[in-house]
Amino acid sequence: MTLSTQFLTMISMIGMGSLFGAMFDTYQRFLNRPKRKSWIVFINDLLFWMIQALIIFYALFVVNNGELRFYIFIALICGFAAYQSLLKGTYLQLLELVIKTTLTIARLIRKTFLLFIYKPIVSLIQFLLFILLSLGSGLLTLVKFIYKVVAIVVKLILGILKKILIILWKLLPKGLKKSVEKLYNKTAGNFKGIGNYIIKWVNKWKKRKE
Repeated sequence: MTLSTQFLTMISMIGMGSLFGAMFDTYQRFLNRPKRKSWIVFINDLLFWMIQALIIFYALFVVNNGELRFYIFIALICGFAAYQSLLKGTYLQLLELVIKTTLTIARLIRKTFLLFIYKPIVSLIQFLLFILLSLGSGLLTLVKFIYKVVAIVVKLILGILKKILIILWKLLPKGLKKSVEKLYNKTAGNFKGIGNYIIKWVNKWKKRKE
């Protein structure tokens, strides 16, 4: 390993140590450890340390092809200590500012979406439903009115026809009346016989089924 490679390795590991400190504080800030269950905290911690190890090893692999030296661990500790003493306060303030800004923007986007997209669409749907229901109610009322009018007209026409038939019946000769009555009685008897036959056939079919 050349001297320049060793120097780049030292600088990189110091930077990775500082980055690890910032990542650790960010992780602690979002984890909210006291409110989490122990098994969730354990899984999150395990994943965090695995990811950090992979990141550090990848940076080491890019700089010196992944060769481990004792001073690499010292550089990581120095970078972490430098972050804790020099950068932690500033970084935490910046992190809180970013979080608050992001939440403010998210709330603004949500309010804008509700005000200009969601509520107009809901209002339009409600308006269309109101129109459809009003039209449906109006059509139903119209149909009922037409039905009542038709029923009254039909009743009136049938009443007039009945009166006309009664008058015509009275004007018919007695002989013709007797012929009509005989035909009526004969027809009624035929229908009655057919009805009795159907009833007998249905009763026989029921007895066979039982």
